[in-house]
Parts: sequence; C-alpha cells; structure tokens
Amino acid sequence: MSALFVLIIISIMVAFGFLFAFFWATGSGQFEDDYTPAVRMLFDDKAPASKDKASSFSKPSSNTKK
Repeated sequence: MSALFVLIIISIMVAFGFLFAFFWATGSGQFEDDYTPAVRMLFDDKAPASKDKASSFSKPSSNTKK
C-alpha cells in the first residue's frame, strides 16, 4: 500500500513538471508561429541536383519577340 502512495506522489510531481514545461514554452514564444509548420513541406531546402549547373540557373533572355 505504501508503494501506491509513492507512485501517486511521483506521478503528481511528473505532472507538475510537464505543467511547468508547458508554461515555460508558452511564455518563451514556442507556440507563436502556427502558420509556418503547415507550409514547411512546400519549401525547397536544396537546389535540384543537376550535372549542368549553368543551364539550371540561367536567366531567361530579355530579347524575346512579342
């Protein structure tokens, strides 16, 4: 029976630890950007792998016919 009381006390201490961590995270601004994680998968992290780097990064010519 005494082991049950010890486990209850430990679980309450862990719960207060998580509550403290939550309040610390919200106070330090961890949850302020709720838009970027939703679109992060759309960002390109790297340039496409290509053997000919000059052609993949060349600008279109400005002397096109209209």
